[in-house]
Amino acid sequence: MHDDWELDPAQPKPKKKRHWFRRIAVILIVLLLPGLDQSLVVRRYLMDVETISDRVRLALITDLHSNPYGKEQQTLLDAVEQQEPDVVLLGGDIFDERMDTKAAETTLRVLGEIYPCYYVIGNHECWGTMEQFEEDMRILHDCGIEILSGETVTLTVNGQTFDLCGVDDPIAYPFPPEEGQEKRLDFAAQLKQVKAASDNGHYTVLLSHRPERFEEYVEQGFDLVLSGHAHGGQWRIPFLLNGLYAPDQGLFPKYAGGMYQSGSTTMIVSRGLARITPLVPRIYDRPELVIVDLE
Repeated sequence: MHDDWELDPAQPKPKKKRHWFRRIAVILIVLLLPGLDQSLVVRRYLMDVETISDRVRLALITDLHSNPYGKEQQTLLDAVEQQEPDVVLLGGDIFDERMDTKAAETTLRVLGEIYPCYYVIGNHECWGTMEQFEEDMRILHDCGIEILSGETVTLTVNGQTFDLCGVDDPIAYPFPPEEGQEKRLDFAAQLKQVKAASDNGHYTVLLSHRPERFEEYVEQGFDLVLSGHAHGGQWRIPFLLNGLYAPDQGLFPKYAGGMYQSGSTTMIVSRGLARITPLVPRIYDRPELVIVDLE
């Protein structure tokens, strides 16, 4: 007996394992490629509101992180224009301390010229230097964007009246107040303040960057909460996993993106617009412009 072995040409050749590896690789590529689509999508929600008889359309823009959207931000701005919103709500992290402010400033300048715009501060506006923070606030002011910092405004749009409340991110204004300035209310105190101011029978919309505080919003009894921050959980598996990881929620976040209901409170979480920050790619998690119709 010897170790040499020859295949009988009359016998079929054995299948090679690498054929299976190739097939699996092809299947994975086919499944993954659509998931890497980073093009902007418009996500629409309809809220049935007893006290509103004519449509009020809100555009929610969050977590831009000063990412580019075409020349002069036209991809994003055209998408907003096509939806014809009555009010634009900016849910924080439009700026990013790691990025040039040009894309953010261009977006805000155009939106501020066309629409009533309201802004709440996110965490990334607060992660840079004091000089960066002050520059971001100056840009907002110069663009005619109203910052809601524990404040409530009563809006009448198309003859329909509702209250819009806004609170700072829990880490907002990390710098000590200058001499003569009042100390700002913390997150919990701002929530109570805006709820008290809106306790007038109007439908109440709360703009707040953080979705993981949902139980606190429910406790205060807001009708609708609009939020961002979670970036859609970054990686998704359609119909199986809504998000893998979100800041301040960790793995398998409860509030990654979409609509959530508890009692009489509804929260809509935008998956945001960042697509080059963070560096981890979005998978089956397209950046989105959120449109909410109150009817």
